[in-house]
Amino acid sequence: MSAPRQQARLFFVALQFLTRVPVPAWAGAGFQAHWLNGCVAWFPLVGALVGVWGAAVLLLAGLWWPPLVAALLAVAATLWLTGAFHEDGLADTFDALGGAVPRERALEIMKDSRIGTYGAAALGLALALRVALLAAIAASAPGFAALALVAAHLLGRTAAVAVMGALPYAGDADHAKAKPLATAPHRSTVRRAAVGALAMVGVIAAVAVGGSLQADAARAPWVWVGAVAATGAVVLAMRRWLARRLGGYTGDALGATEQLTEIAVLMVCAGGL
Repeated sequence: MSAPRQQARLFFVALQFLTRVPVPAWAGAGFQAHWLNGCVAWFPLVGALVGVWGAAVLLLAGLWWPPLVAALLAVAATLWLTGAFHEDGLADTFDALGGAVPRERALEIMKDSRIGTYGAAALGLALALRVALLAAIAASAPGFAALALVAAHLLGRTAAVAVMGALPYAGDADHAKAKPLATAPHRSTVRRAAVGALAMVGVIAAVAVGGSLQADAARAPWVWVGAVAATGAVVLAMRRWLARRLGGYTGDALGATEQLTEIAVLMVCAGGL
C-alpha cells in the first residue's frame, strides 16, 4: 500500500475514533490494531476540524443571537460531534484523582460509568468556562473567537498526544478500551503531531495577523505564542500529576488533558482582549 493511501487511512481512523463523522468503507478494510496507535499523528488535524465545525456554528448563530447563546450552541455542536468523548474522560479523571485514594482504587473509579461529586463539579466548571470565555471573545471579535476555538481544539488533541509520548500506560493494557492506545506512540509519531499542530497554529496566526478581526489582540503574534506556551504548561502539569498519582496515563486522563488545554488556550485568547 502506498504511503499516501496509508496516511489517508490513518487520518480516517483518527476521525472515526475521535468523532461520530462517518468515514469511507475502504478506510477500514483490513483494519489492523496498530493503525490506532499510528493514527494519533492526525489527532491535531481532527481537533482542528472539530474546531472549524464549532466556529461555523458560532459565527452563524451570532448572526441571530447574542454572543452567550452563540457560544452555548458552538460548544454544544462540538459535544455532539465528538459524543462528549473528552468530557467523559475529564469527569472520570477528577472523580478518580480528586480525592486521596490509592492508585489501584483510582483506576477502579475511572472504570466506573457513574459520575461522582468531583467529576460533576469538574465537568460543570469546564463547560461553564469554555462557554463564558468563548462568549467574552465573541462579544468583542467574532472572527477572533472562531480562530481561538479552532486553535483550542487542535492544541487540545496535541496535548493529549504529548502526554501519551511522555508517560507509560497506567492501567491494565490487556483490558484497555482501546488497547493499541495503551502502547505509547513512537517518537516520530508524536513529532509529526507536534509539527503539524505548530504549522496549523502558524496558519491561524497568519490569518489573524493579516485579517480584520476587530481586536488588536487577534493580530498580535504573542497571543498565539501564548496559546502554545499554555498548551505546554498543561502537558507538564498533567505529566507530573499523572506520574505521581497513577504512574502513567489512561484514556480518561488524555480526555482531561484535552479539556484543560482547551480552557487554557481560550483563557490566553480572552486575556488578550
